[in-house]
Amino acid sequence: MNYKIIVNPTSGKGMGAQAVPLIREALDAQGLRYDLVCTERPWHAAELAQEAAKSGYDVVAAAGGDGTLNEVLNGLILAKQAGANGVALGALSVGRGNDFAYGGGIPHELVEGVRVLAQGQRRTIDVGRVEGGFYPQGRYFGNGVGIGFDAVVGFEAAKLKHVHGFLSYMIAAIKTIFLYAKAPVLRIEYDGKTLVQPTLMVSIMNGRRMGGSFMMAPHSWLNDGLFDLCIAHQVSQVRIIKLISAIMKGTQESLPDITTGRTQRIVVTAVEGSLPAHADGETLCTEGQQLVMEVVAAQLDLITESTEFKA
Repeated sequence: MNYKIIVNPTSGKGMGAQAVPLIREALDAQGLRYDLVCTERPWHAAELAQEAAKSGYDVVAAAGGDGTLNEVLNGLILAKQAGANGVALGALSVGRGNDFAYGGGIPHELVEGVRVLAQGQRRTIDVGRVEGGFYPQGRYFGNGVGIGFDAVVGFEAAKLKHVHGFLSYMIAAIKTIFLYAKAPVLRIEYDGKTLVQPTLMVSIMNGRRMGGSFMMAPHSWLNDGLFDLCIAHQVSQVRIIKLISAIMKGTQESLPDITTGRTQRIVVTAVEGSLPAHADGETLCTEGQQLVMEVVAAQLDLITESTEFKA
């Protein structure tokens, strides 16, 4: 097999660039045929992935965080729509969160991730598509969309220059408790249901985890044709801390402040206020008014060693 490895050198606040020689060493140790290229600008990974798929590579792997993987995923889907079929998505965890890799059963350790690439086991996965905000034409995502509190947490974590990983998200979460004290009123429509309420957060999950440690959808599958929803109602600032603790453990489903569900399509509209939102950590909007998300089933093959896929 021929592998295209797309590295984001800025992932993990510079860890991507530092990882390049380690990635090459691990790929060489497995005897793989590969080309490695580094991205130079936003959306470059999508363009490189699209070119690689059209050029006949068997596997295109994102070496970075969730944002890098999101771009590669978008590039592969665009290539597929143009007729380049049969190309598998791979991932090497280099960035901060690596939440898609977690949900896809891809090891966090770099050497182990390369071993999984070499084994080449494929599983067909769903992706999500979101329209609205900065992307009225639509953008695809692999892990999930976060609207409200968790989006603001991500925005604040990205501003922390000298703090990395889980700690950056925790510091940002504490800060956001005070920044996001008044939740917007949202209309949330899915499966014939309509909720109109002040809403702290809406997580639309294809994967399981966001922010490196927050188990938004602990029972989600990447190949079941459905999103898992985690909707947090407006609560007090003290209660937010308790919600964060529960979500980290994945036990929020039993709480009265949380609504969960599963759906193929969901529309979220701001009735009062606006929608800050991200997809796979990439900003969708800071003050959007409506987002429409739907599952696009069985779209890509993922290289994984996981057996945790719905039969």
